[in-house]
Amino acid sequence: MDITSAVHTLTESANTLFILIGAIMVLAMHAGFAFLEVGTVRHKNQVNALVKIMTDFGISAVAYFFVGYYLAYGNHFLSSASELTTGNGYELVKFFFLMTFAAAIPAIVSGGIAERAKFYPMLVASGLIVALVYPFFEGLIWNGNFGFQGWLESQFGASFHDFAGSVVVHAVGGWIALAAVLLLGARNGRYRNGKVVAFAPSNIPFLALGAWILTVGWFGFNVMSAQTLDGISGLVAVNSLMAMVGGVLVSMVLGRKDPGFIHNGPLAGLVAVCAGSDLMHPVGALITGGVAGALFVYLFEWAQAKIERLDDVLGVWPLHGVCGVWGGVAAGIFGLEALGGLGGVSLMAQLIGSLAGVVVAFVGGLVVYGVIKAIVGLRLSEEEEFNGADVSIHRIGATSLE
Repeated sequence: MDITSAVHTLTESANTLFILIGAIMVLAMHAGFAFLEVGTVRHKNQVNALVKIMTDFGISAVAYFFVGYYLAYGNHFLSSASELTTGNGYELVKFFFLMTFAAAIPAIVSGGIAERAKFYPMLVASGLIVALVYPFFEGLIWNGNFGFQGWLESQFGASFHDFAGSVVVHAVGGWIALAAVLLLGARNGRYRNGKVVAFAPSNIPFLALGAWILTVGWFGFNVMSAQTLDGISGLVAVNSLMAMVGGVLVSMVLGRKDPGFIHNGPLAGLVAVCAGSDLMHPVGALITGGVAGALFVYLFEWAQAKIERLDDVLGVWPLHGVCGVWGGVAAGIFGLEALGGLGGVSLMAQLIGSLAGVVVAFVGGLVVYGVIKAIVGLRLSEEEEFNGADVSIHRIGATSLE
């Protein structure tokens, strides 16, 4: 009996440590979001990029702790500390892990709305998104809420499969961002005589650093989505690697060696492989990542040139929104046994689940940002935008030279 108890305690401790390491790795990814945005925006908006990621994370943690996690999973933490530490506090660390996923939503949105958004209205929007919109879909998919997954399984033989959040996290974040970007409109001076004016990234090394931090942290994002040590899979790690490589190589070729495309290419591949990383053959993951790299390059260039209101600074709609949807669909293709996968997926269920994520995210984003726009507005004034968000909002520039 003592041996059994000791083994059980050791297992609980190991699982708690496992998911804690994952939470810390995903937490580190937020530095990646920050530096990717810092390197991409113009110099006069670098401080704002850093501050947004940090404060959005703080708001997200509070919103998810008190509302979002309960809405998604029906569990809360308003009990005594002795109850919360049952099982080595595994449930607390699970919250920490999933909260870092939830906080990625405002971090994704931040890249799309950069350089012209007000500070506090966007912070309020982040809290509402993480408290209400994101956990609604998260619970629908990852906790079986409202019978949606059961319905898919009864109709198509399998529920919607999204192992690490291609749709639940990335597509949802990208389509919420699209709503915010469209409501904000383009940055001043971005279009002249119907043609797009390129705003060059302010710091390619920072952009590259952000991409690398995200890439490394992503292996915690994907592999640790098993949430217990006995569920860890080398297949998830290698599939993540292959999708990343596919994204790099395709974006290098199609993006004509542009460093912005090359450093976003691995992120596109990793977004897409999240859903099926536990099912695909590595060759399927390589193809999935390559297609995602192509989607990002083509859609980023098309959107910037053809849709004037869609001034998506970091390209978060194609990168997270579209590549996330592709990842949901790809899991239903390359997860099939006929294509070397482990099976247990339905392409129709993957299509419907992915579409549901788009609808919930886009409509939710329109409602949240639309209401805030109507009440207090979303944009800086023309003068504030010209001066830059750093000086206009934070009263300080990125360097002492300003």
